[in-house]
Amino acid sequence: MQLPDLNAIPRTLLIVDDDEINRGLLAAIFSDLYTIREAAGGAEALQIIEAAEGALCAVLLDVMMPDIDGIELLRRLQPRGVPQRLPVFLITAEASDAVMREGYDLGVMDVISKPVMPYIVRRRVQSVVELFDARKRLSRTVERQQDELLRRAQQILELNLGMIEALSTAIEFRDGESGEHVRRIHDITALLFSRTDLGAGLSSEEVEWIALASIMHDVGKIAIPDAILNKPGKLTPAEFEIMKTHTLRGAELLESIPQLRASGAYRYAYDIARHHHERWDGRGYPDGLKGDEISPWAQVVALADVYDALSCKRVYKDAFDRDTVLRMICTGQCGAFAPRLLESFLAVEPQLHRLYETGKTP
Repeated sequence: MQLPDLNAIPRTLLIVDDDEINRGLLAAIFSDLYTIREAAGGAEALQIIEAAEGALCAVLLDVMMPDIDGIELLRRLQPRGVPQRLPVFLITAEASDAVMREGYDLGVMDVISKPVMPYIVRRRVQSVVELFDARKRLSRTVERQQDELLRRAQQILELNLGMIEALSTAIEFRDGESGEHVRRIHDITALLFSRTDLGAGLSSEEVEWIALASIMHDVGKIAIPDAILNKPGKLTPAEFEIMKTHTLRGAELLESIPQLRASGAYRYAYDIARHHHERWDGRGYPDGLKGDEISPWAQVVALADVYDALSCKRVYKDAFDRDTVLRMICTGQCGAFAPRLLESFLAVEPQLHRLYETGKTP
């Protein structure tokens, strides 16, 4: 990977001193290395730093000045973190212990006594500027590497999620569906959690993970024989027992995918695959969970699955009209659901119904 261009690093040195001769002497020492900018006092220097900090590579700062002295200028810059980003050197004839201690406490890189010795001050300043330059180059390189790693991670995530969605859709095709079933389940789940109080306490990211997990609710059907999965009539008790195992097989399948286990969707997907046929009254399967023992996302996907199944034609039945669908859900003919869930569902059902009129997320 190519390193950032060194020319992109700031090369302007700010000299702050109320004595024009002193400024001239310091400028002569550094003029072949840096572009020189001068300020005759602390107030002027403060304006320059505030307006053009990013263009500066270092500041040579006198202590004794009539308006804002060097220490006071540092006191104003230190809370903003300027000395951490921009090396500041005190150039002073008053190199007392108190001045040096406060200067270092305020973040100066070095304290240089007047009269200055050109080759010493040049080397000390140049070394620190080069150190800051190297740190900036390293920081930019790390940022670019981090961006590249994030980009690759996003590509891998999108690939994994695409494969999961493709698997879920393929299973729907095998089940005699068009593949739109999983997309509608995703959209219904997302809407119920994002537009009702069912999503209280969940972040937008968590809602996205739950909606993604919902499309994997029936992955266990891959283990169900075609003769049972696509049987046009009613299943026998023995066949129904086999069909019920898709909840366990789905959870086992998801648990066996290492890439998925590293995803934020995994815990929701596992729970939904195993428990989307549990019932509020405890008469569901496979674990006979009851009431709030069933997670909110498993409850929502269970209702979304029933709503979509009733609203669409299947190999074993025709689609029911909207009024019949709502009556069957609310009277418990197709499962038992939490009162709070039914209340939220009915509040947004007109929006959900648009999925079947337009085919688009409301």
